[in-house]
Amino acid sequence: MSHACRNAHSRIQRNTIGAALSRSARKHRDRLALAFEGRRWSYAQLDRAVNRVANRLLAAGLAPGERLAAYGKNSDAYAIAWLACTRAGLVHVPINFALSADELRYILEQSGAAGLLSDTSLADNVARTSEGLPLTLAGTLHAEAPPGFDVLQVALDESSDDSEPDVVIDGASLAQLLYTSGTTAAPKAAMMTHQALLAEYMACMVELDIKGDEPMLAALPLYHSAQMHVFLMPALLLGAPVHLRMAPLPDDCLSQIASQGIASFFAPPTVWIGLLRHPDFDTFDLSTLKKAYYGASIMPVPVLEELQQRLPGVGLYNCYGQSEIAPLATVLRPEEHAERPASAGRPILTVETRIVDLEMNDVPTGEHGEIVHRSPQLLTGYWDKPEMSEEAFTGGWFHSGDVGYFDEAGYLYVVDRIKDVINTGGVVVASREVEEGLFTHPAVSEVAVIGLPDAKWIEAITAVVVLKEGAEVSEEELIAHAKAHMAPYKVPKRILFAEALPKSTAGKILKRHLRKDLS
Repeated sequence: MSHACRNAHSRIQRNTIGAALSRSARKHRDRLALAFEGRRWSYAQLDRAVNRVANRLLAAGLAPGERLAAYGKNSDAYAIAWLACTRAGLVHVPINFALSADELRYILEQSGAAGLLSDTSLADNVARTSEGLPLTLAGTLHAEAPPGFDVLQVALDESSDDSEPDVVIDGASLAQLLYTSGTTAAPKAAMMTHQALLAEYMACMVELDIKGDEPMLAALPLYHSAQMHVFLMPALLLGAPVHLRMAPLPDDCLSQIASQGIASFFAPPTVWIGLLRHPDFDTFDLSTLKKAYYGASIMPVPVLEELQQRLPGVGLYNCYGQSEIAPLATVLRPEEHAERPASAGRPILTVETRIVDLEMNDVPTGEHGEIVHRSPQLLTGYWDKPEMSEEAFTGGWFHSGDVGYFDEAGYLYVVDRIKDVINTGGVVVASREVEEGLFTHPAVSEVAVIGLPDAKWIEAITAVVVLKEGAEVSEEELIAHAKAHMAPYKVPKRILFAEALPKSTAGKILKRHLRKDLS
């Protein structure tokens, strides 16, 4: 290779996630980067650990461009494995740790994964899954007595090669396959490049006011694109200290905010509701918290109002998007909440958004249509699904599958997922509108509204309600409340009570499970 070619490759490699982390590590060498269960990594230590793991992955026989799956809960080892993939040119495949052995096998086969890193707590699923698969490497993330390759062991091994791997990758190289939940079909993998994710990281820094000197709490699953790509990665590239937790348990989150001086925290509405319902919420010193981010599902306005009352002075940010756009698309900033609390905000600086009809025509202001996007953050397509990829980009814009509208000032309102819209008696009803009305009852803690097959109504509006602790209310009383707060055709035909709603490990309410169980 000529000297000119080597220089060209060196320049190209700087447009990668691994290179961006190196720049952050050089700038913030001795600052805390990541803390997890007693282990604290400075930026210099984290950078060396990432190189060690990247070099060992390549030495184990994996080659740039091959897929490496990660199947585990939050840990420093999980984060290091992801970052090592970005250095080694490997394509990271995060897998929901709640998936069954069959679901795990589907993803490993569909992605053509050459390797798998997993938690030892998931060993039974891995054993049932990996048999017969042509894996070059099957290792662990953090085992007490690792039988073979273990990410944490390699990361801590000071005798391992911690120089930057000698591989050629560029911004257009794939960094990750993000599998989206299969609600009506098998999961599909969004192909995300280094340059797409870096574009999103920079937009997040600006739009969400992420600061390098503000400690961040990261408790949502790292396999989920929001926690990984909207918060963890922008924070690390800015030199912020990140306190990583295995799960968003209310008591632990509140304790971390109080004891670690946490300035920013992201959680979906279900987790914020859990925090607000904690019996000792008001006794924790949360004075260091400056920014409360929410997203992943729609926040009920009554819960938002309670959050504002109980965390006065904290800036609230509504984050809307989906995995295919890396995932942030729009933001409602703190100063915009008072006037438009139900809005998802406006498109971020790297995103264009439209509301269109079935023929891709813009619909008038205030009218419902499908939300479509155009952005350098978007997926390049779905892995090994060319027809689905082409359909997703019909008309040159990515089709979100969400229904929404713009107001006269250009603020976006997300009405529903297309699949969650209810056709009752020939009238279309957004489940969110019904949920908002029921949430205004003081006894209601959580609610999910779905449409169930019905001979008369086509779909009968059905609400599944979780009551606040100690609260009592009858179905008749809630229906009467609904009649007082919404149009007659939106009133639920039936209200069911449950102790809890089915949720993903990322905190999203799984309406498809309710439809399946109750149909």
